[in-house]
Amino acid sequence: MTDKPSETQAEPLVGVLLLAHGGPDSLDDVEPFLANIRGGREVPKNLVEIVRERYRLIGGRSPLLEISRRQAHALEQELNAAGPLFRVYLGMRNWHPFIRETMEQIAQDGLRQLIALCLAPQNSRLSVGLYRQHVERVQQELGLEIPMTFIESWHREPLLIEAFAEKLSQAMTACSADALEVIFTAHSLPEKIVADGDPYDSQVRETVSAVARRCGLARWHFAYQSQGATAEPWLGPKVETVLEQLAASGARHVLLAPIGFVADHVEVLYDIDIAFRQFAEARAILLRRTESLNDSPALIHALASVVRRHLPLCGPATGFPRKPIPPREPREPN
Repeated sequence: MTDKPSETQAEPLVGVLLLAHGGPDSLDDVEPFLANIRGGREVPKNLVEIVRERYRLIGGRSPLLEISRRQAHALEQELNAAGPLFRVYLGMRNWHPFIRETMEQIAQDGLRQLIALCLAPQNSRLSVGLYRQHVERVQQELGLEIPMTFIESWHREPLLIEAFAEKLSQAMTACSADALEVIFTAHSLPEKIVADGDPYDSQVRETVSAVARRCGLARWHFAYQSQGATAEPWLGPKVETVLEQLAASGARHVLLAPIGFVADHVEVLYDIDIAFRQFAEARAILLRRTESLNDSPALIHALASVVRRHLPLCGPATGFPRKPIPPREPREPN
């Protein structure tokens, strides 16, 4: 573990804290993972079994941690291409490495500035807002006095739009269907957020419109996926509803583009690749999806652009010495 530099040795380092949802590392982790999501409340056994089966079908674990680590590593390399200045960390809200664990490491690393960036482009008080609350609470509990900027959203970042458009164009070319219907999707949230003035719905639709324009689409559809199992209304239309409508109109080839996710996880690998595909096949529709961004160079360029744009908000960023950052001592990766 890196020792905190002394005042005479201190280098002006900038920390970037990437934030993600987290996912179970094994089927045995599913129940405690769900308990974290539910704030420690008991998880109904039938829900545990349903979710555990979904993870079994996608390989017995979530790939999100591995992908997020690759994203963090690639981003650090990208940001330091012109000279070492940045150190990138990864913190998860619902599984290891937890945000607190990562921020404890940050507190020891002698940073001068911290930029927190949630790996969800669109902002909602029920998603990104919870990450911010968590980070600020841990910052206060640790007495961490590093100046911090929390990036609320990056849904209109031009390089993000380019990254999504690149994957969509590749998938459209690969499909080579004469009549191809495109459905953009994002994770649903309770419908009440719209009345409360939450920006999520409008930001998701702005991302969709920008990608559709970049790809020259004259026609497309939008739907929400992965609604929660509660009685309250959730944002729609549902993917299943749109697929029903397309089937009734005679559509036989559908390309689904998840625009609210930047990495493979259960909502992509199960909800789309298994559940939606089976739903579509039962209606004589061949459903495919765009490849996730994961650690693609296009996504890493987008993340680096967002970080650089927000750097001045943390305080003076120019004139920093470009001396090599002391190497980290061996430790478990974030």
